[in-house]
Amino acid sequence: MSGPSRPRDELNATTKSQPAAGATVALDALPAPAEDKPLRVLALVTSPVDRMPAQRFRIEQWAPGLARRGVTLEFDCLQSPELEDLIYSQGHYAAKAWMIAEGMLRRARGLRHVKEFDVVYLLRESARLGPAIFERWLASAGVPYVFDFDDAIFLSNVTRANKAFGFLKCPGKTATSCRLATHVMAGNEYLADYARQFNPRVTVVPTTIDTDKYRPSQPRQESPSPLLVWTGSATTAPYLENLSGALLELQKHHDFRLRVIGAPQASLPGLDVEVLPWQAETEAADLHGAWAGLMPVPNDAWGRGKCGCKALQYMAVGVPAVCSPVGVNSQIIQDGENGFLASSDREWVEKLDLLLSSPKLRCRMGQRGRATVEGRYSAEVQVPRVAEIFRSAACPTRTQLTS
Repeated sequence: MSGPSRPRDELNATTKSQPAAGATVALDALPAPAEDKPLRVLALVTSPVDRMPAQRFRIEQWAPGLARRGVTLEFDCLQSPELEDLIYSQGHYAAKAWMIAEGMLRRARGLRHVKEFDVVYLLRESARLGPAIFERWLASAGVPYVFDFDDAIFLSNVTRANKAFGFLKCPGKTATSCRLATHVMAGNEYLADYARQFNPRVTVVPTTIDTDKYRPSQPRQESPSPLLVWTGSATTAPYLENLSGALLELQKHHDFRLRVIGAPQASLPGLDVEVLPWQAETEAADLHGAWAGLMPVPNDAWGRGKCGCKALQYMAVGVPAVCSPVGVNSQIIQDGENGFLASSDREWVEKLDLLLSSPKLRCRMGQRGRATVEGRYSAEVQVPRVAEIFRSAACPTRTQLTS
């Protein structure tokens, strides 16, 4: 899923180039409300800015709104751009190991200055491999940190390209990260239930969409011939491949094209597939014109941790979403109202057939999907809650926001 997004644009306003791994990128804060002092937050993230989906649709997207509320973020990126380009490719284990070690050393050096900040924000994990060493370091330094996760990272889940490193992932460190955190933000209720086993201060903050960037085409335009779209990455490509049987059956009734964005390695024999690379500049526009957007998810523990980002992307641009009824998808989608839920190949075929057969249905669902995103899943709606979490973490006497 993982153009310049609004956070990236504002980052560029204060920096001339992409931040190097381990470097910090400051966001100039506008005057804070009179009742709250300015807050400095160190954001410990994995990837360079504007590269990793979790970062882009969470903390990076919230950064401009937080700045307007007096919360200044400085991004500390663990991975170099070179490692980011290599990490999901097959092989290159020696190069990956060397660059991962370099990143961990940079992070250790950077954390020597951690007491200069009011709060630390930690997304998912402080290091790719190994136990929760840096999380324990933060706790021992007495600097409050907010832990944020949007996947079931407490489970063992390794991409095809990195199975050799699987035994070093230490998914159990997520429990330690939750336990030591001043506050935990979880992308959905399933993840929040896990976190509450270790910490009572847990708030569900859904993954959000920049509704200024992700907008329906004006005027509304569709591809002249049936077009389905899926956006994702190497990690979620297998979910799309599992849908190939239903798509082949649908192809008997509709001569459609499938646009696959961000996963050139996806194997879908027998289908008319258009492969597009993910590009920040075109990620929203590449969804325009589609008659339906696909989000298949396996009904397992890992799938239940997903936060519905694909569905929200489609809905934000007015494209009807068809999703597996797994995890938060069943909360985002009201079946038959603002999208469709499909739990079997037969249901996928039936519901996609309905959409491909009815332009009025596509238009109505697209409008309702957009309204859903604007009402609950936009960055504008969620940023005030995130700002309050940071302030409550920085001030022990402030009322903690939990839900």
